[in-house]
Amino acid sequence: MKEDKEEKKPTNEQDYAFKDGFTYKHDNPYHDKLGLFDDIVLRDDEGEGHRGNWSKDVFNNDGELCVEIGTGYGHFMIDFTQNRPDVNFVGMDHRFKRSYNLARKLGKLEHKNFRYLRARGERLGYLFGEGEISKLFYFFPDPWPKKRHNKKRLFQKTFLDIAHKTIKDGGELLVKTDHDGYFEWMLEELEGETRFKKQMVTFDLKGEHPDHFLASFETKFEKIFLEKGIKIKAMVLTNQKG
Repeated sequence: MKEDKEEKKPTNEQDYAFKDGFTYKHDNPYHDKLGLFDDIVLRDDEGEGHRGNWSKDVFNNDGELCVEIGTGYGHFMIDFTQNRPDVNFVGMDHRFKRSYNLARKLGKLEHKNFRYLRARGERLGYLFGEGEISKLFYFFPDPWPKKRHNKKRLFQKTFLDIAHKTIKDGGELLVKTDHDGYFEWMLEELEGETRFKKQMVTFDLKGEHPDHFLASFETKFEKIFLEKGIKIKAMVLTNQKG
């Protein structure tokens, strides 16, 4: 049974994070601690000053820009950037202590072709300009499984509008999740959506597409899910500007 569409509207707080007047409000000691890594970490709205100019101003090259929303413990970010020093990578997450612990690891890496943002995914359109992103990764987000919390899910119409704008023509939005309910929600949000072409959609990534790029790595959470016999859901959406 499909959920009431009215229930899928974002809360005022969630909706506010997408808008111009949003400001970060917090009192967390790890915010200041992250300042120790200001060569690779940007906090709150600091990254918004680079909108449209990340490759030129931050990375000093014209390489493709890849962005990950919800970097978590950084397993994908670390492996991907160190194996692909030719790309520019921006990882972002909103958790304080987890961000600090990841920053400590990032500071020790050989290739510094990345920046880390302690920022909210809803701010994507304020962080990146028109067609600036080549690949947008969204792996194992908080599913907000309780119905009363579903409205907190990032993957919604407003997010798709922003993703369409910030991802270049032919660029990709790549998703992985363990959660059936959230994956089904995403597919419902994509109903009637013509701006993204579904290159691959699966409820069993490892079983159906074992040779796909998305099946070539496992995050910390993903390993736990696989050990429990939970199948990984995944999709690749290609952005179409025309």
